[in-house]
Amino acid sequence: IGPGVRTSSPTRRHGVSMRRFALLACLAVALLHAFVVQVSVVRGHSMEPSLCDGDRLVVDRVSPTLAGVARFDVVILGNPRDPSVDYVKRVAALPGDVVALHDGELWIDGRRIEQDFAPIADHAEFEPLIVPAGHVFVLGDNRPISCDSREFGLVPVGLLRGTVRARFWPIERVAVF
Repeated sequence: IGPGVRTSSPTRRHGVSMRRFALLACLAVALLHAFVVQVSVVRGHSMEPSLCDGDRLVVDRVSPTLAGVARFDVVILGNPRDPSVDYVKRVAALPGDVVALHDGELWIDGRRIEQDFAPIADHAEFEPLIVPAGHVFVLGDNRPISCDSREFGLVPVGLLRGTVRARFWPIERVAVF
């Protein structure tokens, strides 16, 4: 090698490749967070006893768009009155369902629906309503204090931000949904 010709040392090349790897890893994490998975923190008591204030959740942001939601999925949604505020609620009725509440019990298409979770009941009445295409009806599990579709109305599916897949904190309440 003659004078004035520079070569890069293995250490220098390694440093550049590590920086490139770190940059690509950060970009991948940012893209996953933006489009695939997010972490949400529960604020408030409207989903007790299923979810409590401060619980940390893993939210699947893809499935509501690609596969839709199912009855009793726990979802993150933009508040229909102020979409900049996120809520966590449970999908109670789907498009085409006739939803009603009688003495706090959920009725779909004229049949009382058994729930495999334990909502805090109230004695609310909600007259039958047909859920139109492109909308869902959501309820909080702590029905006496929940601000949900009984108050703000049906939720356009475009406001569904994701489906809750797991609670990872607090550690003693880790669960998969």
